[in-house]
Amino acid sequence: MTIDRDFFRQVAGQFATGITVVTTQSQGILAGLTVNAFCSVSLDPPLVLVCVDLTSNTLPSIRESGIFAINMLTSDQEYLSQCFATSTEDRYEHFCHASFHTAATSSPIIDGCLAFLDTRVVAEYPGGDHVIFLSEVVAIGTDGQIAFANEEDTLHATILDSAENVDGAKTGEEKIPLAYYRGKYRHLACDYLKPSLAK
Repeated sequence: MTIDRDFFRQVAGQFATGITVVTTQSQGILAGLTVNAFCSVSLDPPLVLVCVDLTSNTLPSIRESGIFAINMLTSDQEYLSQCFATSTEDRYEHFCHASFHTAATSSPIIDGCLAFLDTRVVAEYPGGDHVIFLSEVVAIGTDGQIAFANEEDTLHATILDSAENVDGAKTGEEKIPLAYYRGKYRHLACDYLKPSLAK
């Protein structure tokens, strides 16, 4: 007896996730793909992982460059999630018409994203029909705040010229993350806020 692929996808889809666009740059060519298989791994050192389909056109660029950025999308950026998930000229030739800056690596940080993590790959593992990339975080940003792991990483950063490009919200305006649940995009309700458990 085997696990049916579609039923597995249905069951896994019961876990609500955020939506990210993973971006990279290799030999001057921009690449990106929509990913919801992302998680933080370690605080010391700061590590994250993403899973990339073996058939993805972005996979060779990540392997070649050894860098990528994770751009967490807002509810206003659903179109970017859709664009970076499809095989279109807009995606491959025009980077989905997304404006961006760079932080520690040359990976694009999409303007207006909720938050970003700029990373360097430290390991690659097989994961069935996906590749698992473990990466060290070298720059992060949200709410107009940006932090770098090393001062020398700021030398070529263009995002510092316009920190408001991360989150892009006006003071007092809260951005809402783009969520995915049961195979559909979802938006979080702003009127339901409950404190988390005490640490």
